[in-house]
Amino acid sequence: MRPATLGAAVATALLLVLLGPGVSEAAAQSTEAAALVPNDTAVFAGGCFWCMEPPYDELDGVAATLSGYAGGQVEDPSYEQVTAGGTGHREAVLVAFDSTRVSYPRLLDVFWRNVDPLDDGGQFCDRGFSYTTAIFARDAQQARRARASLQAVQDRFSQEVVTPVVENRTFYPAEDYHQNYYEKNPVRYEFYRWNCGRGDRLDELWGS
Repeated sequence: MRPATLGAAVATALLLVLLGPGVSEAAAQSTEAAALVPNDTAVFAGGCFWCMEPPYDELDGVAATLSGYAGGQVEDPSYEQVTAGGTGHREAVLVAFDSTRVSYPRLLDVFWRNVDPLDDGGQFCDRGFSYTTAIFARDAQQARRARASLQAVQDRFSQEVVTPVVENRTFYPAEDYHQNYYEKNPVRYEFYRWNCGRGDRLDELWGS
Protein backbone atom coordinates (compact mmCIF):
# COMPACT_ATOMS: atom_id res chain seq x y z
CA MET A 1 0.00 0.00 0.00
CA ARG A 2 1.60 3.22 -1.16
CA PRO A 3 1.06 6.62 0.49
CA ALA A 4 -1.42 7.85 -2.12
CA THR A 5 -3.88 5.09 -1.17
CA LEU A 6 -3.93 6.08 2.49
CA GLY A 7 -5.68 9.38 2.00
CA ALA A 8 -3.88 12.70 2.21
CA ALA A 9 -4.65 13.45 5.86
CA VAL A 10 -3.52 10.02 7.08
CA ALA A 11 -0.37 9.99 4.96
CA THR A 12 0.61 13.48 6.13
CA ALA A 13 -0.05 12.62 9.78
CA LEU A 14 2.07 9.48 9.47
CA LEU A 15 4.91 11.39 7.88
CA LEU A 16 4.84 14.03 10.61
CA VAL A 17 5.23 11.22 13.15
CA LEU A 18 8.03 9.60 11.15
CA LEU A 19 9.94 12.84 10.59
CA GLY A 20 9.63 14.05 14.17
CA PRO A 21 8.89 17.44 15.76
CA GLY A 22 9.73 20.67 14.01
CA VAL A 23 8.86 19.43 10.50
CA SER A 24 6.34 21.51 8.59
CA GLU A 25 3.25 20.01 6.97
CA ALA A 26 4.52 21.13 3.57
CA ALA A 27 7.77 19.24 4.10
CA ALA A 28 5.87 16.14 5.15
CA GLN A 29 3.85 16.29 1.93
CA SER A 30 6.92 16.42 -0.30
CA THR A 31 7.76 13.60 -2.69
CA GLU A 32 10.99 12.86 -0.82
CA ALA A 33 9.16 12.52 2.49
CA ALA A 34 6.41 10.35 0.99
CA ALA A 35 9.03 7.76 0.04
CA LEU A 36 9.55 7.11 3.76
CA VAL A 37 6.06 5.67 4.27
CA PRO A 38 6.34 1.88 4.53
CA ASN A 39 4.59 -0.45 2.15
CA ASP A 40 1.63 -1.56 4.23
CA THR A 41 -0.75 -0.57 7.00
CA ALA A 42 -3.04 -2.32 9.47
CA VAL A 43 -5.76 -0.92 11.72
CA PHE A 44 -6.77 -2.29 15.12
CA ALA A 45 -9.24 -1.09 17.75
CA GLY A 46 -8.16 -2.20 21.21
CA GLY A 47 -9.76 0.25 23.59
CA CYS A 48 -7.77 3.35 24.50
CA PHE A 49 -5.49 4.07 21.56
CA TRP A 50 -2.79 5.42 23.89
CA CYS A 51 -2.25 1.87 25.12
CA MET A 52 -2.18 0.25 21.69
CA GLU A 53 0.69 2.31 20.28
CA PRO A 54 3.55 1.07 22.56
CA PRO A 55 3.38 -2.68 21.78
CA TYR A 56 3.54 -1.96 18.05
CA ASP A 57 6.19 0.74 18.29
CA GLU A 58 8.44 -1.87 19.93
CA LEU A 59 8.26 -4.24 16.93
CA ASP A 60 11.08 -4.39 14.42
CA GLY A 61 9.57 -3.57 11.03
CA VAL A 62 6.96 -1.13 12.34
CA ALA A 63 7.81 2.37 11.15
CA ALA A 64 5.11 4.33 12.99
CA THR A 65 1.76 4.16 14.72
CA LEU A 66 -1.05 6.67 14.46
CA SER A 67 -3.97 7.01 16.85
CA GLY A 68 -7.32 7.72 15.28
CA TYR A 69 -10.91 6.74 14.66
CA ALA A 70 -12.17 3.93 12.43
CA GLY A 71 -15.37 2.43 11.15
CA GLY A 72 -17.88 5.23 11.62
CA GLN A 73 -20.20 7.30 9.49
CA VAL A 74 -19.14 10.84 10.46
CA GLU A 75 -16.35 12.39 8.40
CA ASP A 76 -13.26 13.50 10.34
CA PRO A 77 -14.80 13.24 13.82
CA SER A 78 -13.39 14.81 16.96
CA TYR A 79 -12.49 12.93 20.13
CA GLU A 80 -15.49 14.50 21.89
CA GLN A 81 -17.86 13.31 19.14
CA VAL A 82 -16.51 9.77 19.14
CA THR A 83 -16.54 9.28 22.91
CA ALA A 84 -20.00 10.81 23.20
CA GLY A 85 -21.29 8.01 20.96
CA GLY A 86 -23.42 7.95 17.86
CA THR A 87 -20.69 8.35 15.22
CA GLY A 88 -20.06 4.62 14.83
CA HIS A 89 -16.31 5.05 15.28
CA ARG A 90 -13.99 3.15 17.56
CA GLU A 91 -10.70 4.44 18.91
CA ALA A 92 -8.11 2.68 16.77
CA VAL A 93 -4.44 2.60 15.94
CA LEU A 94 -3.04 2.52 12.41
CA VAL A 95 0.22 0.59 12.15
CA ALA A 96 2.53 1.45 9.27
CA PHE A 97 4.85 -1.48 8.68
CA ASP A 98 7.33 -3.06 6.30
CA SER A 99 5.81 -6.39 5.34
CA THR A 100 9.24 -7.78 4.40
CA ARG A 101 10.31 -7.42 8.05
CA VAL A 102 7.18 -8.07 10.09
CA SER A 103 4.14 -10.05 8.98
CA TYR A 104 0.47 -9.19 9.35
CA PRO A 105 -0.12 -12.41 11.38
CA ARG A 106 2.55 -11.17 13.82
CA LEU A 107 0.66 -7.88 14.16
CA LEU A 108 -2.52 -9.85 14.83
CA ASP A 109 -0.79 -11.80 17.60
CA VAL A 110 0.32 -8.55 19.24
CA PHE A 111 -3.21 -7.21 18.98
CA TRP A 112 -4.81 -10.17 20.76
CA ARG A 113 -2.25 -10.16 23.55
CA ASN A 114 -3.08 -6.55 24.33
CA VAL A 115 -6.88 -6.72 24.48
CA ASP A 116 -9.67 -8.47 26.34
CA PRO A 117 -11.51 -10.13 23.43
CA LEU A 118 -14.32 -11.33 25.72
CA ASP A 119 -15.56 -7.86 26.73
CA ASP A 120 -18.37 -6.47 24.56
CA GLY A 121 -18.84 -3.29 26.60
CA GLY A 122 -15.46 -1.61 26.15
CA GLN A 123 -11.96 -2.32 27.41
CA PHE A 124 -10.86 -2.38 31.05
CA CYS A 125 -12.02 0.85 32.74
CA ASP A 126 -13.07 2.51 29.47
CA ARG A 127 -16.69 1.74 28.67
CA GLY A 128 -18.85 2.36 25.64
CA PHE A 129 -18.88 1.39 21.97
CA SER A 130 -15.96 3.62 21.01
CA TYR A 131 -13.72 1.52 23.29
CA THR A 132 -14.80 -1.88 21.99
CA THR A 133 -12.38 -4.07 20.04
CA ALA A 134 -12.27 -4.73 16.31
CA ILE A 135 -9.86 -5.67 13.56
CA PHE A 136 -10.28 -3.40 10.53
CA ALA A 137 -9.15 -5.37 7.49
CA ARG A 138 -7.70 -3.17 4.76
CA ASP A 139 -8.14 -5.79 2.01
CA ALA A 140 -9.44 -9.32 1.39
CA GLN A 141 -6.15 -10.98 2.35
CA GLN A 142 -6.05 -9.20 5.71
CA ALA A 143 -9.68 -10.19 6.28
CA ARG A 144 -8.94 -13.88 5.67
CA ARG A 145 -5.92 -13.85 7.96
CA ALA A 146 -7.78 -11.93 10.64
CA ARG A 147 -10.69 -14.39 10.65
CA ALA A 148 -8.30 -17.34 10.89
CA SER A 149 -6.56 -15.63 13.80
CA LEU A 150 -9.90 -14.93 15.48
CA GLN A 151 -10.85 -18.60 15.23
CA ALA A 152 -7.56 -19.61 16.84
CA VAL A 153 -8.25 -17.24 19.72
CA GLN A 154 -11.80 -18.54 20.06
CA ASP A 155 -10.43 -22.07 20.39
CA ARG A 156 -8.51 -20.88 23.44
CA PHE A 157 -11.55 -19.62 25.37
CA SER A 158 -14.84 -21.21 26.39
CA GLN A 159 -16.50 -17.77 26.44
CA GLU A 160 -17.41 -16.11 23.14
CA VAL A 161 -14.81 -13.86 21.54
CA VAL A 162 -16.72 -10.69 20.68
CA THR A 163 -14.06 -8.92 18.56
CA PRO A 164 -15.34 -8.55 14.99
CA VAL A 165 -13.35 -8.47 11.77
CA VAL A 166 -14.59 -5.43 9.85
CA GLU A 167 -13.74 -4.82 6.20
CA ASN A 168 -13.52 -1.03 6.32
CA ARG A 169 -10.67 1.21 5.17
CA THR A 170 -11.96 4.45 6.71
CA PHE A 171 -9.51 5.91 9.24
CA TYR A 172 -9.22 9.46 10.56
CA PRO A 173 -6.17 10.63 12.54
CA ALA A 174 -6.88 11.73 16.10
CA GLU A 175 -5.90 15.14 17.43
CA ASP A 176 -2.17 15.85 17.80
CA TYR A 177 -2.18 15.62 21.60
CA HIS A 178 -3.23 11.97 21.37
CA GLN A 179 -0.31 10.93 19.16
CA ASN A 180 2.47 9.13 21.08
CA TYR A 181 0.78 10.15 24.32
CA TYR A 182 2.75 7.54 26.27
CA GLU A 183 6.02 9.23 25.24
CA LYS A 184 4.84 12.80 25.77
CA ASN A 185 3.20 12.12 29.15
CA PRO A 186 4.89 9.00 30.57
CA VAL A 187 3.88 9.49 34.22
CA ARG A 188 0.23 10.20 33.42
CA TYR A 189 0.16 7.33 30.95
CA GLU A 190 1.56 4.78 33.40
CA PHE A 191 -0.84 5.92 36.13
CA TYR A 192 -3.79 5.71 33.75
CA ARG A 193 -2.81 2.21 32.60
CA TRP A 194 -2.29 0.98 36.18
CA ASN A 195 -5.48 2.61 37.47
CA CYS A 196 -7.44 1.05 34.61
CA GLY A 197 -6.32 -2.46 35.57
CA ARG A 198 -5.20 -3.19 32.04
CA GLY A 199 -2.03 -5.08 32.92
CA ASP A 200 -3.65 -7.30 35.55
CA ARG A 201 -6.49 -8.32 33.24
CA LEU A 202 -4.11 -9.06 30.37
CA ASP A 203 -2.00 -11.25 32.64
CA GLU A 204 -5.15 -13.09 33.72
CA LEU A 205 -6.17 -13.73 30.10
CA TRP A 206 -2.83 -14.44 28.45
CA GLY A 207 -0.26 -15.03 31.19
CA SER A 208 2.46 -12.65 32.30
